[in-house]
Amino acid sequence: MTTTENLSGASRVQMTRLPLRTFGALSLATMSLAACSKDTLDITNPNTPSVAGASADPQALQLLATGLLRQNRNGRGGLITETGRFGREAYVYTPQEGRNTSAYLIGLSGQNKLDPTGFAVGSWGGPYGNLRDVFNFKNTVAASTLSAEQKRAALGFAKTIEGIELLTVISTRDTIGAVVEIKQNAAELAAFVSRDSVYKYILNTLDEANTDLGAGGTAFPFVLNAGFTGFNTPTTFRLFNRAMAARAAAYYATAGGGATAWQRAITALNGSFINEAATTAAQLNAGVYHPYAAAPDASNPLAQATNTDLYAHMSIETDAPLKADLTKDNRFLAKIGTRPARNAPSGLGVPSSLGFNLYPAISTSIPIIRNEELILLRAEALLATGNKAGALTLINSIRVNSGGLAPSTLTAASSDAAFVTELLLQKRYSLLLEGHRWIDMRRYGRLADLPRDITTGVNAHFVAKVQPLPQAECLQRIGKTGALAGPGC
Repeated sequence: MTTTENLSGASRVQMTRLPLRTFGALSLATMSLAACSKDTLDITNPNTPSVAGASADPQALQLLATGLLRQNRNGRGGLITETGRFGREAYVYTPQEGRNTSAYLIGLSGQNKLDPTGFAVGSWGGPYGNLRDVFNFKNTVAASTLSAEQKRAALGFAKTIEGIELLTVISTRDTIGAVVEIKQNAAELAAFVSRDSVYKYILNTLDEANTDLGAGGTAFPFVLNAGFTGFNTPTTFRLFNRAMAARAAAYYATAGGGATAWQRAITALNGSFINEAATTAAQLNAGVYHPYAAAPDASNPLAQATNTDLYAHMSIETDAPLKADLTKDNRFLAKIGTRPARNAPSGLGVPSSLGFNLYPAISTSIPIIRNEELILLRAEALLATGNKAGALTLINSIRVNSGGLAPSTLTAASSDAAFVTELLLQKRYSLLLEGHRWIDMRRYGRLADLPRDITTGVNAHFVAKVQPLPQAECLQRIGKTGALAGPGC
């Protein structure tokens, strides 16, 4: 059977649909679960890719590269809605399915524990499926007849995707750790490593990718989609790579990496596309995006036009800063709108009459990383390294140019805790529904500050610290000891 897909800016290609394997290093059971996504791009026999085909046929290599981007895109909506619920940004109020609330906010049978067999174990199978395909892509490129420059460019691209996928895994699993090794035999288990080791692996992989891209010549041997406009050559893609390295280094810095990791974040930011002088929406929004389109391509899963179950947490309105004229922050006004009031079924939640205006159409792009985030990451790094004046300048730039607010009342003499509070407030509204709030609050030990809408009774809410391993992964590790055992299983 053959199918033709719109690959969002890449060439239209025709392929034979074969089953997509996922984990590779992990469980066969979980592989089958990940393969059920209706938006999964099946690529030609990804476990035994044809080196000759990719070498001789540019469309074959194009298909492999496009598959990596598409699979990364597949998980973006799920990651945002999962972290949105954990971080009290968003609700998914499906009238007939209470588990879209209870699985994230109440937990397993009122135990304040997430169900490893339930709804809240995403951002695992998808990333590891793509990591298997990154592994195969790198092997295909290394054995191909591409030129030395083309190989370096392609490997730099693939390693960047590898780092991004692992960052998703460790930012959602945190202290559980993760698996970083993909074995040749997809059925062979690989060891878990600590959070510290995962972050080091991610940062080293992104640095290797940066070096490869620097030796990758003037063009990739494939075309990137329209979301990479301005970042679609090895040279410009390095700016994106350094932006993702800055995010990873900042995450690591607050997870034990300390001063060394903060300096690494600053160095990465210096090599990224950061524009600290940005004053307009276009300048703040500059970055890399996942594009969407009508069928046969995938539509934006968060689109206001089609996702009528996605609601905003009412605290977003309550907590929104006020401008000088006492109207709400410009970010709130632009990103939040009213909706018909809705609640979760069976008393599992509280009503909301707010929704998101961020993604109005099925073709609206979702950012991977934007300049506004980079400016706030720089502010984080400056604060952490003792430059409060520099951090305050950047915070005020975001307040004024993005929020329409007056400058902060903070001074260089204000406490570190006050700076963190202000920084998290700006990140909350600048990066609303982009997948950051829960992660940022955990990074700074502020999870207890997130609202619990129901505090008593069998439906009392709690705030999850990490997402658990899927039960299918745990079942494959029963009886294993040491690094092969499943942490928390």
